[in-house]
Formats: sequence, structure tokens, C-alpha cells
Amino acid sequence: MSNSKIHIALVGNPNSGKTSLFNALTGLHQKVGNFPGVTVDKKTGSFKIEKDEVELIDLPGTYSLYPRRADEWVAYKVLMGVDEDVKPDIILLVADASNLKRNLLFCSQIIDLKIPVVIALTMNDIAAKKDIQIDISGLEAELGVPIVSVNPRKDKGFVQLKKALAQTIQQNYKVPARDFIDNKALAGKSIESIQELLPLTDYASLHFLVNHENFSLSNDLQEKIEQIEMDNKFNPAKAQAEEVVQRYQRIRQIMQKNVVEPGPLEKKIFTDKLDNILLHRTWGYLILLSVLFVLFQSIFWLAQYPMDGIDWCFTQFSSFLNNHLPEAWWSNLLINGIVAGFGGIMVFVPQIMILFGLITILEDTGYMARISFLSDKLMRKVGLNGKSVMPMISGFACAVPAIMSTRNIENKKERLLTILVTPFMSCSARLPVYTILISLAIPNKYFIGFLSLQGLVMMALYLFGVIMALCVSYVLKFWVKVKEKSFFILELPIYRSPRWKNVGITMVEKAKIFVTDAGRIIMLISLTLWFLSSYGPGDRIKNVEEKYAVLIQQQPQQKQQLEKSLSTEKLQNSYAGVLGKTIEPIIKPLGYDWKIGIALITSFAAREVFVGTMATLYSVEENDDVSLREKMHNAKKEDGTPVYTLATAFSLMVFYLLAMQCMSTLAVVKRETKSWKWPLFQLGYMTTLAYLMSWLVNTILK
Repeated sequence: MSNSKIHIALVGNPNSGKTSLFNALTGLHQKVGNFPGVTVDKKTGSFKIEKDEVELIDLPGTYSLYPRRADEWVAYKVLMGVDEDVKPDIILLVADASNLKRNLLFCSQIIDLKIPVVIALTMNDIAAKKDIQIDISGLEAELGVPIVSVNPRKDKGFVQLKKALAQTIQQNYKVPARDFIDNKALAGKSIESIQELLPLTDYASLHFLVNHENFSLSNDLQEKIEQIEMDNKFNPAKAQAEEVVQRYQRIRQIMQKNVVEPGPLEKKIFTDKLDNILLHRTWGYLILLSVLFVLFQSIFWLAQYPMDGIDWCFTQFSSFLNNHLPEAWWSNLLINGIVAGFGGIMVFVPQIMILFGLITILEDTGYMARISFLSDKLMRKVGLNGKSVMPMISGFACAVPAIMSTRNIENKKERLLTILVTPFMSCSARLPVYTILISLAIPNKYFIGFLSLQGLVMMALYLFGVIMALCVSYVLKFWVKVKEKSFFILELPIYRSPRWKNVGITMVEKAKIFVTDAGRIIMLISLTLWFLSSYGPGDRIKNVEEKYAVLIQQQPQQKQQLEKSLSTEKLQNSYAGVLGKTIEPIIKPLGYDWKIGIALITSFAAREVFVGTMATLYSVEENDDVSLREKMHNAKKEDGTPVYTLATAFSLMVFYLLAMQCMSTLAVVKRETKSWKWPLFQLGYMTTLAYLMSWLVNTILK
């Protein structure tokens, strides 16, 4: 074997265990990007087969080689060899042993493409519970490709799987020896004519006849294929129907020989019994609310101590630097720009990790899909359907991938409505804002010993976002003029125990993404803010310093108090202070001061920048060795009243909940809708709604 990199594409039906296998093989060696030119996640990872380095590309799940959704087209083009950037050497095909008949349709199509393929047979434990017995060696002989039984959750079968892949490589990427069905019989003359133009197998030629318009071919080649279709009166729908019928006939024969299945009175497995409770028309919704309650309570229960520890460490570090570094612009930048900004990022890492860890557990156990099922009836009343729930739930993590995942919604109107309301879901970027404002306004009280008042408020904010999304969707459904019927078909995965290794990997990866991606933006804005807060137009700063130098000389006994006043007045006369004072009349009815105004502006880059902005502004203003929360708690307006009253805190939380303060989200909405019309509409209506609701909250609570 050579020391070159091997490229393996991982394919399979949705819910077949593909993601589990990917995580088990690659572990922490993963990265996520986008397929070139397409906003579909491209998940890649690496592992070793003997001495060879392998790049594993996780293609979107698909049921067959006849794509309907954007993500299925991505997988299809790779398999057809027309994707210029992804050229796999081997296909690792995941098949669900408990749903073998359905999975074999896709398997048989891959085999007929004559690509080197190894089949990983998953869900064998579920098949055993259903009394399904599979003769793997007999099945292997029938299909003509290696089949390996694996259990990614228990790390079983990986040695045999890597051995099968290594043998395929050693055999010079051996392709399946025979066709699964006689593909040439489906369109003989047309296929022969295509093969005169291109070096394709019979089955690949059939797909070029059906979908060549979607491939990047020259105009001359496109015209020649069109002519072949016309000359032979090729009917793609008829050819596809005949193909599927023939494949299932052959699959039925193979299943009869190699698979023993139970009769029609199949015993109920654990999943069916549990669904009777969790999908109950009454208990199901109560259990769902309970699950969400525990989720948000846990964010405070579990994160409190690590957050306090990180906060204490950064406070002590800033104090150490203050006491040991000379007074200079660079030490000011280091302490009040870099350290303050980085501290504002790191303190929220525990909550980010806990949130994503709990969401991963819900996904792993199979409960997330049940939430979609339970919500379908409600969703239809507001113009959406059950498939809208998964993007909206994903929006609790981040609106960008959530909006991208709406491609699974076939109905154009429901997809557009889902895109327009998904940003109301409180993403992880809002979590730092909620956390610090709740800690300022809500006492850390517990009811019945374990019900956190702060956790209840947090849950109320998340639920309020959902309610607003549903209300807005209900109104917009009368404005969006698209008439198209929709159907909600959902495959419910079985219940499984969570893969704790996968939970851990996800927590680490999401924390890394938060610190690197969001952190870069926060640090950049923190440094910019430090400059804007430390320098001002003309001689304003110089004049303030000269004024207080005289006052300190005249009143040395009040030096400490005068130095605090100096810091405050310097900030007010800085570029940031001038900007904040300019917009203060607009935001004053909401209960905000000019510093909050600066944070609102910087937050349009990313919502979590709010905390970094506050950390920088308050660090520039005063160098006391206290935490940011304490500085904000002690903040006073010019009339001596507290800045962060109950009314202001709730008004600010409502503004951050409802406003469209995310340039990345606007960019992805533009890409998904292929127009600036909808993102600009979204920016306008969400900002207006946020302003009006925040004013209402401040007026009521003031």
C-alpha cells in the first residue's frame, strides 16, 4: 500500500446510523465546511487504514439515486462523478439491517454505478430484537461486494471494516463484478448512443439521459444528449418506474434466500411501547414541556460553578496585570481590550457546552424527531408543518445551519415562512446576553429546593421566542402567495441510549467553534471599541485630562474619586461616547443609556458581542478589580439611578430576542431565497417589532 491519501465517501439512507459511524471512525479529527457553491454542510474527517491516511466525506443522507432536495443533489452529483471537487476512491455504504429491503434499493443502485464499494451493516441489534436474521455471507455473494457488520455505538466491527477497505485498496479499487439488474434493457439504444459520447457504465448512462440538464456539461454535449432522447423517444419516467420495479423484484428474491423475517404479528419492540406514552395526545405535550424545563434549568444548575471559576480567574489575572505593568497605551490595550474581551468570551463556554451536550442527547436518543411529530398539528395552523420544527429547534443552536436545513421542506411557502421566523429562536449567541442580564435583574432564588427562578425566566424567554415565531408565521401566511399542497411524512428513529463519546465530541467542537469563530468577531470588535473608547475627536480627551490634572492638584484628598470621574468623562468624550450620545434619544424610551446603544450597534455583527462590548466599555471607564457583572450592577445613570433596573433588563432581553442582529443570518437568507427582498424585509420587520415590544415591556415594568 502507498502512503497517499485515500478519499472515501460515506453514503446511506437517513437514520441508518451513518452519523454514528462517521463519528466513531473519525473521533475528534473532524471539520465542517460547505460544498463549493452550495450551502450544504460538508463534513469531513480523517482516520488511518494501516499506513494510509483516509479522508472520510460524509455525504447527505438519501433514499435513492433520484434526488428531490438540494442536499440529495449534492450526494447524487458526487456519486455520478460530476462534482469537480469531491472525487471518492471508495464508497462506504451504510445499510440498516432492521430496514434492509428499503436500504437495498440504494445499495443496488450504487453497485450498478460500478464504483468500489464496501457495505457497513448497522442496526444489527435492532434487527435481532425484531427477530430478523441475516445470512451476511449469502448476502455478500448475491450482491458481489464486501459486507461488514458494525456497531458504532459499541465500537464493534471496525477492525473487520478497515480490513475490508484495505483489501479493496490492495485489489486496485476493485469494482462490483456484475450488474444488479439488466440496466441496458431499460433503454438499450439510448444507452449505447450515450456510451459513444462518454465512457460510462450502462446505469450511469441511464442517469445522464435522465438528469444531464443538471450536470455541468458543454452546450455541444447537452445538445447531443437531447438529440439522442428525441431520436429514441426516451421516456425518463417510464425508465425510472421500470428500474425500481425490477430492483425490488430482485431484492425480494435475495431477501427470501438470505433473510428470515417475523410474520405480520411482529412483536412490539421497546420503541413502540415508549411511543405510546411520549406521543400521547395529552401526556406527550406535558412530557415535552418537562424536557424543555429540565434543559433550561440545567444550563444554570451545571454551569454556575465553572462560570464563576473562569470569571474569578480573569478578574485575578487583570488585577495582577494592573499591579505589575507600567501605565502605558499598550498595557491599557492588553488589560482593557484583549483580556477583557477574551474573558467575555470564555466565561460563557460552560453554558454553550452544556446546551449543545443536552441537545445532542435529545437527538441521539431519537426524541428530537418525536418533537416534530407532536408539533405538526400546531404548525399547520400557522402556515408551517412538522418539518419546520427541526430547523426551528436547530435555531436554538444557530440560525445559519437551521435556515440551511429548511431545504428538507418541499413546500415553497412553508419553507419561506420557516426561514422568515427561525431567527426568533434564541440561538446560543443570545445565551451570554440572557445570562448576564438575568443575573443582574433576577435574584438567585430556588423554589422547592431545586426550581431556579433564573432558570424559569430563561425558559420563558425561549418559549416567548417560539410563541412570537408562531404568531408572525400566522400573520405572514396570508401575505405569502404560494399555493401548493404539502404532506408531512416522517420516519421516526428507534430510541437508543445516547453515545456519550459523541456527546463529548460535540460539546468540545461547539465550544471550539464558539471561541474561534464568534471569538474572532468579539475580539476584533473589542479591540476596535478599545480604540474608539480611548481616543476622541480633536482635543476633547486632552482637555478632560488637563482639567482633572488641575482638580487633583487642588484637591489631592479626593484623588481616587476624581480619577473615577476622569475615566467616566474621558469615555463620554471618546469616539464611542460621541456615537452613543448621538443615538441615545432614539433608545431612551426603551430604558437604555448611551453605552447600551453602542452595544446594540456592535451586536449587529453578532449578538454575543454585547458582553464583549460591555466588558471593554466598563474596563476602560474604571479599573477596579471586580467582575463585569458587578460593574454592570453598580452602573449608574447621570441622575444617580441604576442603569440595569428590572424594566431595562427585561426590555433589553426582549430586544435581543426579537431583533435581527446577525449579518451571517441575513447573508444565508439571501443565499437560500436568491433575493435581497426577503432578508431586507426580515431585518425591517424584526427590528421594528423588537423596538415596539421592548418599549412596551419597559413602559409596563418601569
